Amino acid sequence: MKKYLKEFGTFPDITVMILILVICVSLTVPHIFHLWTWVALGAGMLTYATSEYMVHRFLFHIKTPENPFMLKMIKRLHYDHHIDPDDLKLLFLPIWFSIPGFIIYGLIVFSITGSVSMTAAYATGLVAYFLFYEWKHYIAHKPIQPRTKMGKNIKKHHLLHHFKNENYWFGVTHTSFDKSLGTFKENKDVEKSPTARNLENRI
Repeated sequence: MKKYLKEFGTFPDITVMILILVICVSLTVPHIFHLWTWVALGAGMLTYATSEYMVHRFLFHIKTPENPFMLKMIKRLHYDHHIDPDDLKLLFLPIWFSIPGFIIYGLIVFSITGSVSMTAAYATGLVAYFLFYEWKHYIAHKPIQPRTKMGKNIKKHHLLHHFKNENYWFGVTHTSFDKSLGTFKENKDVEKSPTARNLENRI
């Protein structure tokens, strides 16, 4: 397990996000006994738990763009990950995509609350859940056996998303939205898709 933790933590984009989390935590700790700090922290976690599914399904799996620049970008962000699921450069989200999104979320929260401490707490929850997401995604593509039944099921369904049918099982850390929005199916009820490994070839 140590080698996997090292590989995960020393990947440049992950290292940057860990450093950002440390900064956010340092700004949050002085306010840890305030109720609204915990509310903001939870809101940040909920935000990423939601966007994990929404971004994956509605952005990363959009119909193949005709615009060359958009195609190049979406290939880097996700299409190529389906072609080579185990390549870490394609598995982890690049910071040029993640950080601007987090900044936008943070600015929205600050514009609503006017509070630096609440915004920092929100960012802590957001980035912490993001790293949790990246770790669960990493585990799904590595020969690591999750210890819990839930963890095993999530890994199984993510691999089905990659190798059986790309139209189902979008959740990486949970299946809540898959189950509520109709993209969770039992393996036996889903046909194998010829484009699961190459999203660009979808009609």
